[in-house]
Amino acid sequence: MQVLLAGSSGFLGSHLADALRADGHDITQLVRRAPTSGDEVRWDPYNGRLPQAVVDQADVVVNLAGSPTAGNPHSSTWAHDLRESRVTTTLVLAEAVARSHRFGTGHAAYVAGSAMAYYGDHGNELVDETGSSNGGSFMTSVVREWEAATMPARRAGARVALVRTAPVMDRTSAPLRQMLPVFKLGLGARLGDGRQYFPMISLRDWVGGVRHLVHNDISGPANLCCPITPTNAEFTDALAQAVGRRARLGVPAKLLELGAGRVSPELLGSTRLRPEVLPDAGYIFRDHDVRDVLAAALG
Repeated sequence: MQVLLAGSSGFLGSHLADALRADGHDITQLVRRAPTSGDEVRWDPYNGRLPQAVVDQADVVVNLAGSPTAGNPHSSTWAHDLRESRVTTTLVLAEAVARSHRFGTGHAAYVAGSAMAYYGDHGNELVDETGSSNGGSFMTSVVREWEAATMPARRAGARVALVRTAPVMDRTSAPLRQMLPVFKLGLGARLGDGRQYFPMISLRDWVGGVRHLVHNDISGPANLCCPITPTNAEFTDALAQAVGRRARLGVPAKLLELGAGRVSPELLGSTRLRPEVLPDAGYIFRDHDVRDVLAAALG
């Protein structure tokens, strides 16, 4: 299978590329610099430049491109780049997919990155892929635009899968890498009252889930999260125990709102997420709850 991959230099993209190569697939990487190997092709999404031939030759297009989520949430530049990098890359690829005869006939697919922030705050309600998009937080509005940018491909009849990703927990990934030193010092703290649900997924299940979307005839949104979502307090206690410490502290909601700014709704809001699409399509999660996820991440 020929896979065209945007975002291969990122944390998730590099792991996915390695896994797909191990499956025997040929990977063509879209890069925004001069190519340095035969499997790289240059593109400039912000000027709409993408060689149509590489799309026409692909069996699957995967887009994981986007500026880092970690950054200064009070910065308008960070906010602009986060939105623009996701929406523009998705749209440019979707339009190229729509122009290609292979995708409209069902012989090829577009697997597009997305995020669980689509759902917004749902309190204690169990939320699967049919859940509504609630509220108007910054991240929720970004994800709505991000997913809407796939519309040209969908209108053209292509199989489009939306990868609604929860935070990926691994000792080398941004969320856990930043938290581990704090928790090892015994300074781990719940966020607000800690009762909000806090989705996550292990790196190996994220890679396994996206591979399943690539290999199988799955369209629409798919939740990439562990089957049993913990509360923030449960996650905080589990991580503290995993590093041999206790977590007795808490960050007041008001302080978090000031510090986290436009991303505070994602930290204080509650999304009791569960995956339905992938298990229904035969994917078996290896890590089912927070303790499984952390054991995989730290093992």
